[in-house]
Amino acid sequence: MPTPRTALKSELRRPLALLRRLACATALSAPAFCAATLLPLAAQAQAQAQGQAETRDDAVLIADRVYLDGRKRIIAEGNVEALQGTSRLRAARVVYDQDTEELTLEGPITLTEESDTPGGPVNTVVLADSGALDRDMRNGLLNGARMMLDQQVQIAATQLSRVEGRYSQLYKTTVSSCHVCSEDSSPLWQIRASRVVHDNVERQLYFDNAIVEIKGVPVLYLPHLRLPDPTQRRATGLLLPSIERNSLLGTGLKLPYFINIDDQRDLTLTPYISSETTTLEYRYRQAFSNGALSFSGALSKDNLRPGALRGYVEAAGKFYLPRDFELKFNVEAVGDDAYLNNYSYSDKDRLKSQVSVERAERDEWNRAALTFYHSMRTTEDNATIPSTIGDANYEKRLFPSQLGGELRLAFDLHGHFRSSDQDIDGPDTDTITDGRDVTRMTATANWLRTWTLPMGVRAEVLGGVAIDNFRTQQDSALPSSQTGVTPTTAITLRWPLQKVSASGTTQVLEPVAQIAWSGGHALDIANDESTRPELDEGNLLSLTRFASPDRRERGLRGAYGLQWSRFTPSGWQSQLVLGQVVQDHPDSAMTRSSGLQETFSDLLVAGQIQTPGGFSITARGLFDTEFQTNKAEGRAAWSFSRTYLAASYIWLGPDAVEERPDVLSEWALSGSYQVTPNWGTSANIRYDIASDSPAAAGLGITYVNECVDVALSVSRSFTSSTVVTPSTAFAFTVGLRGFSAGSAGGPIQGQCRN
Repeated sequence: MPTPRTALKSELRRPLALLRRLACATALSAPAFCAATLLPLAAQAQAQAQGQAETRDDAVLIADRVYLDGRKRIIAEGNVEALQGTSRLRAARVVYDQDTEELTLEGPITLTEESDTPGGPVNTVVLADSGALDRDMRNGLLNGARMMLDQQVQIAATQLSRVEGRYSQLYKTTVSSCHVCSEDSSPLWQIRASRVVHDNVERQLYFDNAIVEIKGVPVLYLPHLRLPDPTQRRATGLLLPSIERNSLLGTGLKLPYFINIDDQRDLTLTPYISSETTTLEYRYRQAFSNGALSFSGALSKDNLRPGALRGYVEAAGKFYLPRDFELKFNVEAVGDDAYLNNYSYSDKDRLKSQVSVERAERDEWNRAALTFYHSMRTTEDNATIPSTIGDANYEKRLFPSQLGGELRLAFDLHGHFRSSDQDIDGPDTDTITDGRDVTRMTATANWLRTWTLPMGVRAEVLGGVAIDNFRTQQDSALPSSQTGVTPTTAITLRWPLQKVSASGTTQVLEPVAQIAWSGGHALDIANDESTRPELDEGNLLSLTRFASPDRRERGLRGAYGLQWSRFTPSGWQSQLVLGQVVQDHPDSAMTRSSGLQETFSDLLVAGQIQTPGGFSITARGLFDTEFQTNKAEGRAAWSFSRTYLAASYIWLGPDAVEERPDVLSEWALSGSYQVTPNWGTSANIRYDIASDSPAAAGLGITYVNECVDVALSVSRSFTSSTVVTPSTAFAFTVGLRGFSAGSAGGPIQGQCRN
């Protein structure tokens, strides 16, 4: 009778006679299903006699037919599978010799191994025609071998030698990740080598006499080459090179090299060579147990400024300190103001460096920061702008049981300093010799309490006081010290109304009204911080629309508005906000653009719509009594399937106080479209309507398949000044999939057409 297909694991003490009887019985049967455990019984008996423990795992052999050939050879035929640890072998016929502890294999052969990586378990598959392996399948030789790494990289060889389960040496090899549709066609790219060694522990591939071919045509010879295998996430070696064309710098090549120092540190060096420049870009990163930091930048010698060493540096870091404090810092510095624009590194016109220590808790906020600004605007002089700024902030919330409500206490210390040591002896309109330095201290105490009145009306009462002290230096037109006390009180009413329809659509209508009063008097101090007041839906009910205490809204004033929201079960969302501010005595520091210069402010209108199809639009504007626009902005975005589109528009009227003599009107468009699973496009443009000329534009094309990543981009900057020069930049990159550490998206299946 046929024996059921089973897997028997023998104990070390199981006698050889049992295995012999099993094999003989099954060998005489018709199509029998058998299994045996390959045990070097003589070695085990000797180990037992010496009192030594056997530590290696049993190799389990499963086949349709298993029988003994003499006393020392076990032969398995038909659907043979051998299991050893994480290795799984399949073959047509396997002969196990107990004396040599060797497996002789007849194909087709499939050897699968599973290994752990930071990204999860990865399978390595080896196909072969014939071969021989030791009992543990860690050493041996396979003929006509083909290796597949992480379903991405294919390695074909005439022979594969396994060494200690770690190294696979392949001879006369061809390596590629491209899908080949017929034997007559050549892959898009391949690497031929006399020998390739795969290190399964370090996950590296080492090539001897490597020849890179494109569609079968040799294009590059390298005597030695090392590449990471597809499972590698951080591997020392070359990254994707790129060819770049810049109208100022000519055509050049960027060849980044990544250095994996250890698990916590890495360094990337990128030489950039063209006819006009020799540049070295760099990036260093390090992780600590309590934080991380990074440095990046570039050094250049070019023909734009012959003989000068140009460059920039950026640094950023964050560290967790004792008692839940956080240390943060970022540094931005440049050798000359035109460098970032010349090399298309950034379009910033101001650089900001800052270091801060802060802690945020449920009822307390602490922060100390030091900030430095460097302006690259032609209209600003770094000596006369407040480039060095120091801040210290503390805020505490208390909940007094007897008084009820919430008590907020705050203390702010601020100072801004100019590097110029020139005193001002005239009106503050002349800033050429402006060396004014200002220090201020502000202490604030506010008490808030909320009640729910009949019909669901919410009433909030606020009362508080603020004490400001300003010290001014190097400005003879202003007093050296000013102190002011500002008492404040306000009452706010909200009436939220909700309606839910039978379909599940929810609508919320909330009218709001506020009346507020602030006392005290305006101080004789400069306006350095509150030069750009704003009115929007976020500060409609604020007690002041100024950014800093150097200006405060005073007197009696009110605000009212209406907010409407609608939500549907299908995912539609919409919102509309209307609001206006009424002031007894409008502050003279309010600019025209703020919409707060008159007793009745401009009407604030803001709205938003979101659809389940991925479309959204947001807009806001300020309109005067004749409904003429004073300020308007809008943004729309549409994301669906393979397409993303975004558009934005801004309009600002002329305002001499905000140093804008003319209308600012500008729109921008950006988008991307995945034409096919392989081809993608993107584009962007920014257009200055006021000057009727483009400001910037760009176009990108990408191609991705199972074996290559290709990206082509072109961008044009039209801005011109004494520092910024209009320029056009091209970039072209090609990457071999399977050898880019942590390739995004994993393997891509190739397809063939009939």
